[in-house]
Amino acid sequence: MVDFSQLVDELSERSRIAERQAVTEEATKTSVILPLLQAWGFDIFNPSEVIPEFIADVGTKKGEKVDFAVKIDGKIAMLVEAKPITSKLGEAQFSQLFRYFSVTEARLAILTNGREAWFFSDTDAPNKMDKKPFFKFDFQAYDSDQIEELSRFRKQKFAIEQIIEAASTLKYTRAASNYLKSQLEDPDDEFIRLIGRQIYDGSITKNVAEQLKPAIQSALDELIRDRIQDRLSITFNSKAANAPAEEEPQFDSVEDDDGIVTTEEEKEAHRIVRAIGARVVNVQRIAMRDAKSYCAILMDDNNRRPICRLYFNAAKSKSIVIFDSDKNETKHKIETIEDLYQHASAIEAVIRSYGE
Repeated sequence: MVDFSQLVDELSERSRIAERQAVTEEATKTSVILPLLQAWGFDIFNPSEVIPEFIADVGTKKGEKVDFAVKIDGKIAMLVEAKPITSKLGEAQFSQLFRYFSVTEARLAILTNGREAWFFSDTDAPNKMDKKPFFKFDFQAYDSDQIEELSRFRKQKFAIEQIIEAASTLKYTRAASNYLKSQLEDPDDEFIRLIGRQIYDGSITKNVAEQLKPAIQSALDELIRDRIQDRLSITFNSKAANAPAEEEPQFDSVEDDDGIVTTEEEKEAHRIVRAIGARVVNVQRIAMRDAKSYCAILMDDNNRRPICRLYFNAAKSKSIVIFDSDKNETKHKIETIEDLYQHASAIEAVIRSYGE
């Protein structure tokens, strides 16, 4: 039996092809949405499970259609509305999905363009679809945790109460995450005062808050870097502990068949760039691709999305080229690998331009 993660990988490839070739809503349905329902275990050719062009009259609105209604045990479990893969979901109109949600027994609604899928429920008010999705899945950029969330909607393990409970948790987690992310980027006065009361004896006046703000920002940055480094250390130590006793000793560099040498310094630089980008994107999206003359660090392992290039092969000097969102290059000399943190703002800016 094919593993669910393999099915998701296949969907990812379909999504990439559709983005290049599919321009209509119908093409998106055929290339991505129906295979998604199939991956969840639904019989897309059985109208008692998957109903295309589902009609349910809503008040004075007659004959409106939602692209798919999905049934489990004879009851409508979810509604699916499709948009062309060329459209942006944030700008999409999905009023039909909102209206249908209130007149059917479905408690889940999905809006998708074949590149992303947004999942809605009624966590704010019963039988009324939330205005914001509780979960977003990007078919072309995901991690194992997101695959696990996506697997909740499989027919064989579909449990609506557990899904709604998870939806509520995800909603508040996302809200907290967005708040903390905004504070990491530019802490507001209230947040500065909250932290300031724990570290400063006396009243937090406006002048005191302005003095504390840079220190609090630096502390947050340091905390994030330390957290990432700790996780990386745990991962690497775990791999080392599980390695066979007869394994060959590790050297400071690895050479492949093309004569390309990936050094420990390049690996450490890759980890630092990941630590810098951790506030913006999932670190798994920040990849390293070595070459003979330089080592490239790329977003999504895509050479059209360069973050920086490491020039560490010279005997007496090291340098880094950092790109901006327009692919312009800026070269910096560095003394030590840790000097990369001095260019964190530029590195984060280019990562952010790709990650949004």
